[in-house]
Amino acid sequence: MRIILFLLCFSICHYNTSAQEKWNLKTCVEYAMLNNLSVKQSDVQNRIAALTYQQSKYSVFPSANLGLNTAFNSGNNQDPTTFSKVTENYLSAGMQLQSSADIFNFFSKRATIASNYWELLAAQANVNKLKSDVALSTANAYLQVLLAKEQEHIAVVQIEQTQFQLSNTQKMVNAGALPELNLLQLEAQLALDSGNYISAKGNTAQLVFSLKSLMNIDASQQFDIETPPVESIPVEMIADLQPDYVYEQALLNQPQQLYNEFKLKAAQKSKEAAKASMYPTLTAFGSLSSNYLSFSKKPYYSKILTGYQSTGLLADAGNGVYYDVQSPVYTNGDVAGYIKPGTFGTQLNDNLRKSLGVSVSIPLFNGLSSKTNWERSKLTIRMAELQKERDNSKLKQDIYQAYNAAVVSFQKYNASKKSVEANEKSYDFAGKRFSIGSLSMFDLITTQNNLLRAKLENVINQFDYVFKMKVLEFYKGAGLKL
Repeated sequence: MRIILFLLCFSICHYNTSAQEKWNLKTCVEYAMLNNLSVKQSDVQNRIAALTYQQSKYSVFPSANLGLNTAFNSGNNQDPTTFSKVTENYLSAGMQLQSSADIFNFFSKRATIASNYWELLAAQANVNKLKSDVALSTANAYLQVLLAKEQEHIAVVQIEQTQFQLSNTQKMVNAGALPELNLLQLEAQLALDSGNYISAKGNTAQLVFSLKSLMNIDASQQFDIETPPVESIPVEMIADLQPDYVYEQALLNQPQQLYNEFKLKAAQKSKEAAKASMYPTLTAFGSLSSNYLSFSKKPYYSKILTGYQSTGLLADAGNGVYYDVQSPVYTNGDVAGYIKPGTFGTQLNDNLRKSLGVSVSIPLFNGLSSKTNWERSKLTIRMAELQKERDNSKLKQDIYQAYNAAVVSFQKYNASKKSVEANEKSYDFAGKRFSIGSLSMFDLITTQNNLLRAKLENVINQFDYVFKMKVLEFYKGAGLKL
């Protein structure tokens, strides 16, 4: 019982400890790339491509097949060793070893192996592409959670400020220095601030669920992330992320571009294999086979001549003279011995048959399937070239758009910082004016709400700027880091 209680307490403590662990961006991204279902599916496709490539490499070796059979035969049959007709029951067994190897097929297999190799590299690049997509989406979701937490924090600060004002106003109303209307306005503002906090908290929870989904973590599992100050997130200089330079680097490191390059090479090798299939194939073949027959021992008898009988045939002696051709008639005498089947090894050796030859397969007409496959392979190459061109063009467009978005977000962030500074000064002046009675409570609350909106807008712009810069760093190949 004590052991059970100990294990139970240990499990609870371990659960609480695990629940309190916080995830940073690196652990979130790494976990997502390992556990995301789309990544797992692409990894299965990668392993299938690896098996296909491995099998194609072994296809150049000679094939060998061993066949074994045994059967019980009854009634009219053919003796598998003498090929004579028999009517008795017997047990037969046989074995056959066959082998064949292509001597020359215009390098069809070699081209197929090369095609499967590039397909394997393409499958691996596709896995990396999905991992990159998941990593970028996870980083975006992570930053969105950080933004939501910051908005939640601002809402809490707003509530604290309103509560402080409410407490001071309550004292002034009790002392008769302010009308009760001011107190009611602050209570309404506190209710509004509480509603904003509840909305911010709900938004944080919703974004956490989205991040869990990307990471393939159960929705009910305890989960929390580290919240580093946004100011401490390292961001490269915008001057080091010029779009032309980023595009050149992206062509070398982005998995989608590598995937397209590998698919194009695979299609080119597939075309060579399709062309080779239209030419003759020279193949060598050989086989070894033997049979075994088992039956009950059969007696054989001595022969006794009992006379002759006519065969119905006549022998021409010349001059019109013909003689009747007769055959001797024998009857069985005493048993002279028994016929027994040879031993297994002896029969296999005596019945051994060998075959060795060369064959040529010349495709004459097969519904134009070979030529159609060749023409289709050329169109596949063209499709791969167009896809490569299209993705490169889209990559360049995305990078230029990301750069422009980063510049705009940086300008908006700078503008929102100035707005916060201006609203903070305005709020300070409003507080002083309110304290001497030259500003109404409504105007004070309006100034306070303007400051709140400016802070929220500044935080949103700051996180938006950081993420836009992280996208450019990602295209450059610098990875994702906070």
